[in-house]
Amino acid sequence: MNIAIRADASQNIGSGHIMRCLVLAEQLKSRGFYVQFACLPLKGNMIPFIEAKGFKVVSLTPPAEDVTPTHDADYLGWLQRSESEDANDFLNHINHASLVITDHYAIGKVWQEIVNGKLNCKLFAIDDLCRAHAADLILDQTLGRLASEYNTEARVLAGSQFALLNPRFARLRERAFDKQLSCENVSVLVSMGGIDKPNATLHTLKQLKDTVFNVTVLLGRKAPHYEDVKRFSDSCNNVTHHEFYEDMASLMLQSDLAIGAPGTTSWERACLGLPSIIVPLAANQSDISNQLIEYRAAIRVQLDDIECSLMPSLQQLLSGWYDYFQANLSICDGLGVYRVIAEIESLLANDQRTVSLRRATEEDIAQVYEWQCHPNTRKYALNPDVPTWEQHVDWMKNKLKQKEDYFYLILNASGDRVGVIRLDRKNQHDYLVSIFIHPEHYGQGIGLQALNLVGRVHPHVNIYATVLADNIASKKLFEKAGYIQLNSEAFIRPLTE
Repeated sequence: MNIAIRADASQNIGSGHIMRCLVLAEQLKSRGFYVQFACLPLKGNMIPFIEAKGFKVVSLTPPAEDVTPTHDADYLGWLQRSESEDANDFLNHINHASLVITDHYAIGKVWQEIVNGKLNCKLFAIDDLCRAHAADLILDQTLGRLASEYNTEARVLAGSQFALLNPRFARLRERAFDKQLSCENVSVLVSMGGIDKPNATLHTLKQLKDTVFNVTVLLGRKAPHYEDVKRFSDSCNNVTHHEFYEDMASLMLQSDLAIGAPGTTSWERACLGLPSIIVPLAANQSDISNQLIEYRAAIRVQLDDIECSLMPSLQQLLSGWYDYFQANLSICDGLGVYRVIAEIESLLANDQRTVSLRRATEEDIAQVYEWQCHPNTRKYALNPDVPTWEQHVDWMKNKLKQKEDYFYLILNASGDRVGVIRLDRKNQHDYLVSIFIHPEHYGQGIGLQALNLVGRVHPHVNIYATVLADNIASKKLFEKAGYIQLNSEAFIRPLTE
């Protein structure tokens, strides 16, 4: 199947939209999809970078003149033309696609209706601003975002659990769980995005120069203040400058603190538990900033306050490091791209039997207890005793607090709760699966679909299962799901990535 992605990068837009689309594109490509990009050749574009990653880029018709946006929320200024003009230009270059993905604050319902009218394709909109879309699937990875905030009949993937991160973040998260703060040689990562028009990077480095911190700063050549930052970094004994760092996950794992803009990298930092100072650089970062503060995952310093507030805020972050570390881990698990891929595959397959998963909440305690008490559930449970209500509530509340574990409700195509599947972490990269289905939904293939989906969302870990010797049905289920039998009661689905 052919997939076309419409996204841009420029000195006004930055690089974030392209970077998260590349994460998605690489995973789609690995699953056999043909993926191409359609981009405007704006000043500061990333077309050569995308091509270097192995993707074809259709270069759309450049604007007749370079229009400067009037403010940082002038999104049509980013596009340099109307939605309808852009849509028709896109159609002049793309005449077939099974799925069109848009990730652009200036592209919405008008554009999508024009394109769908010609291509009759599925549409997937990536957004952060709760705008109107004519799409089949919408992704908004903003922390705390609710699907109900979009007035649409489309399926909405809302919240940071869907954040499009490089899979390496999920793999290194397994090591991050055991991280400790070193009291000596505290390392600070400074990353204000690919452009940083207001030069927050240099303002920050001036405060960090000659401090006890070991500072690593990221800023590429496309940034307008690149030369100033590089020159200043070279003059500092405690600052190391990188134009680009291929393995951002490793760099963040090595860092103790971060200072950066509250964009997509907020979810990368959170995935690895990295406490941060956030410096908002654009109006569209307001929601993310507020949510990070509410979750006590970061401290906000305004651009104009860097000189007087940065160092006291860093000391505050250090003194409360463990609490900020734990708060970040609870925000994002790095598996969003796998969840989104599963949704895309379901959308394109038009499979009404496909199940989905959502994280359990305290509102599910009563329903889970009802299932737990059913004789069919207890029959082959490792602990056959029926828990009391009080025992169940205490157990489930404790489970829901575990940042290392996964407690999912299984939903059918209608969105009804039909079962539970859990992953309990035992060791680094090793999890134990537990699954049970509402007895009224036996024989519908739900257990197999749920096991397969969990395997696709968690490819970076070994998943073990313990099945009682006389539970023949469960043994057959795990064998169908590709699990390997280790002994009379143990099965494993080895990690695949």
